[in-house]
Amino acid sequence: MDSQKVETALAEAAKVAEVNKEDKAEEVKEEEEENGKEKQKEEEGEKVDFKVIFNKKKLDVSFPLDSTVGSLKAHLQSIIDIPPAMMKIMIKGLAKDEATLRSLGVSKSTKVMVVGSSLHDVLSVNTQPSPQELKDEGGAGGSKGKERESSSREKMHKKVLSKGKPEDALPGIKGGRESLPSAPLSGMLNKAGGKVRLTFKMELDQLWIGTKERTEKVSMSSIKNVVSEPIEGHEEYHILAIQLGPTEASRYWVYWVPAQYVEAIKEAVLGKWQFY
Repeated sequence: MDSQKVETALAEAAKVAEVNKEDKAEEVKEEEEENGKEKQKEEEGEKVDFKVIFNKKKLDVSFPLDSTVGSLKAHLQSIIDIPPAMMKIMIKGLAKDEATLRSLGVSKSTKVMVVGSSLHDVLSVNTQPSPQELKDEGGAGGSKGKERESSSREKMHKKVLSKGKPEDALPGIKGGRESLPSAPLSGMLNKAGGKVRLTFKMELDQLWIGTKERTEKVSMSSIKNVVSEPIEGHEEYHILAIQLGPTEASRYWVYWVPAQYVEAIKEAVLGKWQFY
């Protein structure tokens, strides 16, 4: 009899243990699910709804407030088909990639402006042959023509270069590469031989082209291309062409641009991902 009671007690204890085990497993599962939800919530963060304006189109976007502008660019790439490196985001001025939406004060009423060019647009501009290139390629007998002559020797440029380097020209460094200075680039000449300065207003996404007579404020997103070539005999300086319209006829020429700033100028205007 005592033996039977012991067996019964053991059986009951086993059942209780099994129930407790199942309850514990259920608690662990619930806790893991809750932790997973919390983790997901933390990863997603507090979101904000706002308007993105691109090419006169308004897009509704919802994005985590604590995410960076760089992350927003990556998110927008799939929507507007613009590579992040060729995209500029304006939130009360040019927004830096490392800044968060929260730090920039983005709210439901915020309008975020996006400027940039697609890969197709860049390729179509940069691969369009110039009249001179077409002439060279279609030379006599269908030959490729002679090697392109240095721009410094062309009559249009030679006229300006023959005046010599301006006395107030900034020092040039052949083969150098530096960031744009905080002050405007000055001591250069335009096609007419007049003094010209370039001011890069990144917070406004504008390039200011200043002469003695006036200052032209140009939206960087409207600039189609920027090309340059070293000045023959003065390779520490370049001839720079800023294409303001769809054709090469709209190029604004700038002479005696310090070589070390040329790449920085192109990056500021066209973005870091360029095709030459």
